[in-house]
Amino acid sequence: MTIENTLSIIKPDATRRNLTGSINAKFEQAGLNIIAQKRLQLTKDMAQKFYEIHKDRPFFNDLVDFMISGPVVTQVLRGENAVKVNREVMGATNPKDAEKGTIRKEFAESIEANSVHGSDSLENAKCEISFFFAEIELIY
Repeated sequence: MTIENTLSIIKPDATRRNLTGSINAKFEQAGLNIIAQKRLQLTKDMAQKFYEIHKDRPFFNDLVDFMISGPVVTQVLRGENAVKVNREVMGATNPKDAEKGTIRKEFAESIEANSVHGSDSLENAKCEISFFFAEIELIY
């Protein structure tokens, strides 16, 4: 049994539609615990730094603009194989390809406005968590 932490972001399209509770219920039903959470408005600088890995891709500026278009909820999810479980609960990036019952199938508006972000590896989870949270904010 591998207990992990992973980062989850509920994106502006979902917070605008008051879906935070519905999305978090799916995480919790899958056995993930929310051990840290904050609602914030990303600045352009924050979004550019967070998504820096994509800076040379054609969608980078649109992604940054979208992520600063409204508040987000950043949170740390903890549980057995949390990175993998979170990604399964989120569903495929493109909601058209997502399985029934996943967050993106049920709530996404488009491939960009797909309601949630989740770390894609344990290594990235550690970096992403530290971007938004200090260790003291993680309540186990």
